[in-house]
Amino acid sequence: MKAVLLNKVTPIGEIALSEIPVPALKPGWLLVKVKAFGLNHSEKILRTQEIEENYIKKPVVPGIECVGEVADPGDTRFLQGQKICALMGGMGRSFDGSYAEYALLPEHHVFAIDSDLSWEQLGAVPETYFTAWGSLFECLQLKREDTLLVRGATCALGYAAIQLAKALGCRVTGTTHRESKFYLLKEVGADEAVLDDGELAGKIHGITKALDLIGPRNLRDTLKAVDKGAVVCNTGILGGVFELNEFDPIKEIPNGVYLTGFFSNYPTQAIMDDIFAFLREHALQPKTGMVFDLMHIQDALTAQDSKKVNGKIVVRVD
Repeated sequence: MKAVLLNKVTPIGEIALSEIPVPALKPGWLLVKVKAFGLNHSEKILRTQEIEENYIKKPVVPGIECVGEVADPGDTRFLQGQKICALMGGMGRSFDGSYAEYALLPEHHVFAIDSDLSWEQLGAVPETYFTAWGSLFECLQLKREDTLLVRGATCALGYAAIQLAKALGCRVTGTTHRESKFYLLKEVGADEAVLDDGELAGKIHGITKALDLIGPRNLRDTLKAVDKGAVVCNTGILGGVFELNEFDPIKEIPNGVYLTGFFSNYPTQAIMDDIFAFLREHALQPKTGMVFDLMHIQDALTAQDSKKVNGKIVVRVD
């Protein structure tokens, strides 16, 4: 089969498809014919730096999510030909991931899909919508009466969060550092688009829940920008800063404001069922930015690096 293999830090110009054996079955795992997968920021981190860490299986096929059909269920609960999605659980790091024609995946991180969306649309769902769903409903406990701030909203996760919140009935404010992208936020349903210069405190009002996708770089400011009683969920790291150094929670979390975070490593069949049911009930379609064939994986990664694609980049595998 064709697959991308990483063994060291690899610039896009050196990414190529290799011919490797289709994985052999083992107990508790199933073989999946990959139909599509979305690109994620964490895969860029793997390719550009994390691949050097000892805990990464090398060589490794990257890719933390996919959608496809069961090619061989082995001894698992799945049926041959069943439509599935898979995400996280060490995929693309501890074991080979989705940048391939086939993937051997552990049963516990594979989930049945009930959806009429196309493969390209389905490819935009698993990691992005699971993360948005968990951030909004598990961590922020979002309700119809809330006013939600999505900071760093012009990314696939931001668009998904806005879609879900608007379908619930919330008022949504989205931020971007480019005024030229205001129309994109309005297209997915945001009530207000705000230019983010790094300081929102004192400029926005009435925020009861906040999803911060910029991360530690601006998190202190987000905590100050929301109303008393608000909850802030830090989910993304788009700002390129991974830790809050010398963070004093007593002094830096305003009284009456609450801070949480979402870690997307624990999907379940029940949650994935809820997500696809919600998408179906509200006739929501994922905002795909560009779709590439696996043969053009270099072009897909170049598009991801350009940061000019508005929506999830999906790779189709024929």
